[in-house]
Amino acid sequence: MIFILETIFISLIGSSLHFTYEWSNHNKVVSIFSAVNESTWEHIKIALTPTFIWSILDGLIYFSNPNYFSAKFLSLVAILIAIPIIFYSYTFFTKKAILIVDIISFCVSIFISQMVFKTFLGMNSFGYAINFLSAVLIMLIFSVYLLATIMPLNNFLFVDPITHKIGIKGHHHEHNHNHKN
Repeated sequence: MIFILETIFISLIGSSLHFTYEWSNHNKVVSIFSAVNESTWEHIKIALTPTFIWSILDGLIYFSNPNYFSAKFLSLVAILIAIPIIFYSYTFFTKKAILIVDIISFCVSIFISQMVFKTFLGMNSFGYAINFLSAVLIMLIFSVYLLATIMPLNNFLFVDPITHKIGIKGHHHEHNHNHKN
């Protein structure tokens, strides 16, 4: 039951974060957690935000599990990998983004992430060193996540396909999801 709740929570909150930057009148603090443009990174970010929020609750539930940090790290990596792979795979064939496919792939990526979390949480202990390293790597992902909108990399993951700009500079006021990539 918790698995279904967390998948729904992350999907719904993440979907709403697609619009909160606009709703906040372009608040810089909100930009750290919300999508500011249509780049692949911003879609990864709106999946990471509610996953980090949910981690507060699942940390209370599963903290005593010796694989908690390893499972959480791998679930975050699953988001970082699944969203771009699904998006670039289907747009390779369609030559454009399709809103309903984007929404479904977003939810599928979250589902994959949660499945990875549950799977690794239930395995035999990876040991203290691996779990500690995983905790450090989670902090690294979180740090990059916080900085990536303010100081985006100049690569394809960060480029808005509509404005061809990165980060907040890539923000556009009209959300057109039928763009060509």
